[in-house]
Amino acid sequence: MNRQFLLTFLRELAANNHKTWMDANRADYHKARAVFTEFTAELLERSQRFEPRLTGLTPSDVMFRINKNDRFQQSNEPYKTHMGAGLKPGGRHSPWAGYFVAIEPGGETYVGAGRWMPEPAQLARIRQEIHYSPDTFHQLRQDAALLREFPAGLDMSQSLRTAPKGYDRADPEIEWLRLKSFFVWRSFPDKEVLRADFPDRVLTAWEAAQPWVHFLNEAMTEG
Repeated sequence: MNRQFLLTFLRELAANNHKTWMDANRADYHKARAVFTEFTAELLERSQRFEPRLTGLTPSDVMFRINKNDRFQQSNEPYKTHMGAGLKPGGRHSPWAGYFVAIEPGGETYVGAGRWMPEPAQLARIRQEIHYSPDTFHQLRQDAALLREFPAGLDMSQSLRTAPKGYDRADPEIEWLRLKSFFVWRSFPDKEVLRADFPDRVLTAWEAAQPWVHFLNEAMTEG
């Protein structure tokens, strides 16, 4: 599994992010994509041992396209500068919480878990669960195994400035009820991505996050 080739290709793509270059280097793209597919296949097969809801998925079900989605494009560059996958029940585009990995050179590789920007109905149910079961929520987000793998804890970058509708600004859980995402993540430098045990480290992080992911999915399930 030549992750060095993958990083080199992505670094060159970042420096030449246009269709003419991609067309001239299509063979290398497919070679790099094959490396990431092999990596994803290993993660998917091994993660099913602790997350059976991923059973039956294939790499093509969970890998994201390298082409940018026009709806979210921030620049004229047509390609992402990383290769990523979202291992969630139902595949990468399903509405459930799950497990994520993206390889990008320059120390931008990240591993994450949870639900980023859930849809309004899901967000309302997560907030309701936090409001009803704050002890469970705090126990999970402060879990020692989770924080060992994701030392920064829950990402607080996506948050309302005021209380969400239906909640009092004086609610003791207001800091958490204002969140719009429920996600943990950590980055890895290139030298660690190249280590033979990098897949083990990804899986260890995901397994530590499994109770957190289950909490979110149970909260989002209509009952």
